[in-house]
Amino acid sequence: MKKVLCVEPVIFIYVFASFLTIPLVEQFIYRRLWEQEYNSTFVSDSNVSHCEQNKSSPAYIKQKAIQEKASVFNVQLDLTRAIPSLLVAFVIVANGDRQGHKRSLFLPSVGALISGISFTAISYFSLSLSVLFAVAFITGLFGSMATFLGGGFAYIAEECHDEKQKTTRIAVVDMIFGVVSGLAGLSSGYFLRGIGFSWTFVIASLLHVINIIYIVFFLEDTVGMSQFQHEAPVSWKELFRATFSGVYMLFKTAPYKKRILIIVLLFTFMTYFFTLLGGSSLFTLYELDEPLCWNEVYIGYGAAAFTSVSLTSFIGVYLLSKCLKDIYIVFIGIFSYIGGMIMAAFAKTTLLMFLVRVPSLFCFMPIPVLRSMLSKVVLTGEQGAVFACIACLEAVTGTISLSVFNILYATTVAWFSGFSFLLSAGLCLIPLSVLCWLLCTSWNGEDLALLVPEEVSSIESADS
Repeated sequence: MKKVLCVEPVIFIYVFASFLTIPLVEQFIYRRLWEQEYNSTFVSDSNVSHCEQNKSSPAYIKQKAIQEKASVFNVQLDLTRAIPSLLVAFVIVANGDRQGHKRSLFLPSVGALISGISFTAISYFSLSLSVLFAVAFITGLFGSMATFLGGGFAYIAEECHDEKQKTTRIAVVDMIFGVVSGLAGLSSGYFLRGIGFSWTFVIASLLHVINIIYIVFFLEDTVGMSQFQHEAPVSWKELFRATFSGVYMLFKTAPYKKRILIIVLLFTFMTYFFTLLGGSSLFTLYELDEPLCWNEVYIGYGAAAFTSVSLTSFIGVYLLSKCLKDIYIVFIGIFSYIGGMIMAAFAKTTLLMFLVRVPSLFCFMPIPVLRSMLSKVVLTGEQGAVFACIACLEAVTGTISLSVFNILYATTVAWFSGFSFLLSAGLCLIPLSVLCWLLCTSWNGEDLALLVPEEVSSIESADS
């Protein structure tokens, strides 16, 4: 059977199935905690929101307590999943240079299937919420979203030899991520209302089964293109050593200027990803709380609103890359995010909350552009190593970000629920400062030429 080198369908299915369940899990936890607190069944329909707005009411105080409990519970769940997935993401993605990147796609898909089956059982049989921690740990052993995306981007980077095509294709994947996650979020509310939690988890599990079949039987591996395919370690001990040595050698053997540039770009990626993920992860809890008091359908609409942001970010990358250097595109995207977060902090009506997406139209641009910038700096045989660093940073930064912002939200929700959004906007000053330093110091000359595709090879040879 002839196999293909098209990884986009795999990413499409995985992202849709994952983001179909993510808002459901948050609402499932919220509802179960609500029922435990009130000792009654959670009631929701299209016209009535289970949300108390009278601040003097005892129900309002309990509602705030549930917000805090749900936020802390999510932190604990994320930490349980992230600890094992961190090492898996680093080892599997980095080793892709030697043994191909299919396993970086296969293992997280299997973990997501196990998670979907487990959530089906928990919701159908009304099992204790504590079971979620065991499920999170087990699925973390198969990797996470960071492992999957790290493998997907490394797959594309190793396959594409034209630098402009690489930037565009990485941006396409990020657009798929945003558009499909928005559509899945929109669908989740209707799935939940139409067939409930259990059957929605079943549908997500079936999608992961389809994805696994495609990966195993139809997707060609990159091992045929890797210069290290004949140097694969023969034992797990050697494999483990080779994995870390590959990343170590990436920094040790690189010229000084190139090494510093990689570190600066990784730091910029990490700090912006921290603020972007932390701020946007609070939207569901913020929308469930007063004065918005959204039900599951409106939450789906809110998630789907980011579809337009993903599309406009992709269009922005595609058009702006023709006339601007990558670093200026990152500037535009960060300022776009700052505007959206400031507006979200003071959004107290449904219309205004939806309009938050207007100033955020280009907020996703820095993520694919920074990935592309890092990919252009390194050699073809170093793609797995650099994307392993990115995947590792995504896992660590994502876990810390979710923990910090959820705890912060739980602490501040009683007196100002929008404080976390303002902090997220303020933290963007860190990546902005780093990029300004990159522009205003001696790095503004030949070193920034690394950020221009046409000049990568000449700079590489000059620094050597």
